[in-house]
Amino acid sequence: MHHAPLDSIDWPQLHAELDRQGFAVIPSLMAAAQCERIAGLYEEDAPFRSRVAMARHGFGRGEYKYFRYPLPDPVAALRGALYPRLAPLANAWHERMGLATRFPDAHAAFIARCHAAGQARPTPLLLKYGPDDYNCLHQDLYGEHVFPLQVVVLLSQPGRDFAGGELVLTEQRPRMQSRPMVVPLARQGDAAVVAVHQRPVQGTRGSYRVNLRHGVSRVLGGARHTLGIIFHDAA
Repeated sequence: MHHAPLDSIDWPQLHAELDRQGFAVIPSLMAAAQCERIAGLYEEDAPFRSRVAMARHGFGRGEYKYFRYPLPDPVAALRGALYPRLAPLANAWHERMGLATRFPDAHAAFIARCHAAGQARPTPLLLKYGPDDYNCLHQDLYGEHVFPLQVVVLLSQPGRDFAGGELVLTEQRPRMQSRPMVVPLARQGDAAVVAVHQRPVQGTRGSYRVNLRHGVSRVLGGARHTLGIIFHDAA
């Protein structure tokens, strides 16, 4: 699958945004027709390994399904193409946070590392929200191996398909109250790159770690579908 948009993205600028606030937006990462096609998969069973009703677990309201391997082409292609463009920043973050782990250039090599450690279940997922649904603040950690960035693609058109349902991040700095951020996903196909659980912030005496969580505010009406691309697999 050809990713013209990926080559046209200003990656140094995107990395700078992520450094500054823990998230960055990629406008029109996915074409509308592809968004509709991926969202339409939700009603099928074959592409997925499991379905989670959030209310049953206290995660919020709404539901999501984890894809099984082999991932659908567009999902596999995006996962494989985004990873090498984010790995340099992931490595820089780990270095600044004093974490020993470094990430290989190719996603296949990182997935091999996950699988060798018993994290062999695919994590990309499709989420479906209806009226009054929401997603509690959380972190997508599925085992010892964690890639510190993930991507969320909005598959529905705000205003037309749904109202409300905003992607929200909170950042917990040491000895401070949590800071809320709303990620501006304005149209179908827009994507957000967000920190999975921690990122470095420059302080007066070097870098320190801040803790991040993300969630989705209440959907006021309609139906909202999103694609989550997590780069590490689950135990």
